[in-house]
Amino acid sequence: MSKKKKKIGKKAKDFTSQIFKILAKEPSKSFNYKQIAAQLELNDTKSRNEIIRDLKLLKSQDKIHETDRGKYQMISKAEYYEGYLDMTSRKTGYFVCDELEEDVFVPKINLNHALDGDKVRAYIYNRRSSRKPEAEVLEILERDKEEFVGVIDIQKNFAFVTTAHPKMYTDIFIPKNKIGEAQHGDVVLVKMEDWPKKADSPFGSVIKVLGKPGEHNTEIHAILAEYGLPYDFPLEVEAYAKKLDTSITEEEISKRRDMRDVLTFTIDPKDAKDFDDALSFEVLENGNYEIGIHIADVSHYVKEGTILDEEAYNRATSVYLVDRVVPMLPEVLSNFACSLRPHEEKYTFSAVFQLNNKAEIVDSWFGRTVIYSDQRFAYEEAQSIIESKSDIIPAEISLTGEAYQVDETIVEATLKMDELAKKLRSKRMAHGAISFDKVEVKFHLNEQAEPTGVYFKQSKDANHLIEEFMLLANRKVAEFIGKQKKTFVYRIHDEPNEDKLMGLQNLIKKFGYSLNFKSKATISKSLNTLLTDVVGKKEQNMVDTLAIRTMSKAEYSTHNIGHYGLAFDYYSHFTSPIRRYPDVMAHRLLQYYLDGGKSVSEEEYEEKCKHSSQMENLAANAERDSIKYMQVKYMQDHKDQEFLGVISGVTEWGIYVEIIENKCEGMCRIREIKDDYYVFDETQYALVGEVSKNIIQLGDEVYVKVKNADLVKKQLDFWYIRQKED
Repeated sequence: MSKKKKKIGKKAKDFTSQIFKILAKEPSKSFNYKQIAAQLELNDTKSRNEIIRDLKLLKSQDKIHETDRGKYQMISKAEYYEGYLDMTSRKTGYFVCDELEEDVFVPKINLNHALDGDKVRAYIYNRRSSRKPEAEVLEILERDKEEFVGVIDIQKNFAFVTTAHPKMYTDIFIPKNKIGEAQHGDVVLVKMEDWPKKADSPFGSVIKVLGKPGEHNTEIHAILAEYGLPYDFPLEVEAYAKKLDTSITEEEISKRRDMRDVLTFTIDPKDAKDFDDALSFEVLENGNYEIGIHIADVSHYVKEGTILDEEAYNRATSVYLVDRVVPMLPEVLSNFACSLRPHEEKYTFSAVFQLNNKAEIVDSWFGRTVIYSDQRFAYEEAQSIIESKSDIIPAEISLTGEAYQVDETIVEATLKMDELAKKLRSKRMAHGAISFDKVEVKFHLNEQAEPTGVYFKQSKDANHLIEEFMLLANRKVAEFIGKQKKTFVYRIHDEPNEDKLMGLQNLIKKFGYSLNFKSKATISKSLNTLLTDVVGKKEQNMVDTLAIRTMSKAEYSTHNIGHYGLAFDYYSHFTSPIRRYPDVMAHRLLQYYLDGGKSVSEEEYEEKCKHSSQMENLAANAERDSIKYMQVKYMQDHKDQEFLGVISGVTEWGIYVEIIENKCEGMCRIREIKDDYYVFDETQYALVGEVSKNIIQLGDEVYVKVKNADLVKKQLDFWYIRQKED
């Protein structure tokens, strides 16, 4: 009896979804069970009886109504939408749609084989037991992804692959003949090929063996594969790039503004291999300063319609993992032809500005140039000049490890540009820009790419110098074209969500901070005050992270709404074409308009903008995963060490603790805190002991030890030791 019920229940679920699809296609038409059975190509009595029962069930749930005896129709007030599925880690999801005011809960039984990120058609209805609406997936319109990374478990006649991704609620069934060369326990990349209606799991095939779990290259390649990011170039693309003429010719120079005699230098990270921007400096006879922002002319080499351009567009961005860079362009371009290396002539695209002593722009010029870089500086070296106002670079911070003397004219140029950059930054902040100088976690790696130490990268004056002039070029290029009302690629950033700001307010008040919601200007000002006040405090990284999460995501678009975070009405990305495809598009469009071209297709470029934004998001996720992986790997070797951390999150299942000295975050489970029985208090963001009434809350400092470091899941679990005494 129970077996029969289980079988019918399973079929009923399948028929319910299919009935929905049939009725939804023609919502004004009524159907009886015979017509539905015919469309489903079912002619057996058992199936017809189940369809009759499903129709009555749907009617009782107020999802459809009976227009005439035995004839059913979709309820006219029923709501059908297209949107995306956002899965939780609990095998339920939310239906996300721009037309709806809020996301709608999707119970597991209503997923109907949809996976995280899938574009779906859904039906919204109200449950009888609750006033909150729920959604049911009726149709999967487009899969977000079909390739997954996981560990293969090979049985006698089949295999299945289990992923470590918390939002992937099913394993993938692999028939015996589609296992390939995989061995039991390998990390593999699989392609999902089919998901039969009555199957619990989708069917797939192994397309690549990545290696054994826990091995360094396996895990790095797994991160890239998880997000569909490549780690090498097709041979034909490499061959095409190597055949390019990368010589500097007199014929090409004659078509450009020759700036080789103007003092020019680069300032980049110590370990940078590609230098896509340089600054030039010249004092004019009228006492003003001509500052050139020179950007590698990638579009000179990467021509539209070529396989090189197609590959660059598909990648859309370089990916910066902890131990390597996966470039957008082949090395012959990214590290050589397009890299503005010292003592070499290079083709560039430039924005040249004349500024007075108040950092006001007197004149501007845009166009193709040729330059000669006189000097390469690391940020630390430029910072040494700014701080000491000296022409001696100390050995301990020089690129070579030996002290050396800098040309006096470069010192003067650096100091003057630093002075002007500070004035530009001051104006920007006064105009309402938000100052996000979040601490970056970096690792010292040995020759085997194993982490031997952690350090933090913070922006100083030298970083701000480069930042301000890059922002100036990006802003003015966007403004130049934007005011012509021509299609362009903008970098836009919407205003923050007020609900998220209120959530931030509730969190930061625990530390004695607050936001001022009186106006847009006061919000910006109080955010900046908050970010300044937390510098050097135990809660800095947590508050910085929470503040960033309140912000809308910056993205690329042809529809300009300005950039909230920078307080610019016009903004684009123009200054990094070696590593960002939107900058290549900006270069091409700018030159096309300088040549008198008419406005290009907005629809075509909007599609390219969407693709670039999506790829940027995938790359950012991969970069975050590589940091998490390296943090877990680092902590594996410190299991016996006691660490002081700050509580960065509190949930009903435990507390998240961020170790102060290395920013590694892990979880202490509530059931493993032994000194009392603790209950989660949502209003206080705290755990409260039932007997002692002791409070463990957000921002508290606690001592922890590593319990488990899972490289595959990139997850740390901590033992809770004790609270720090005041």
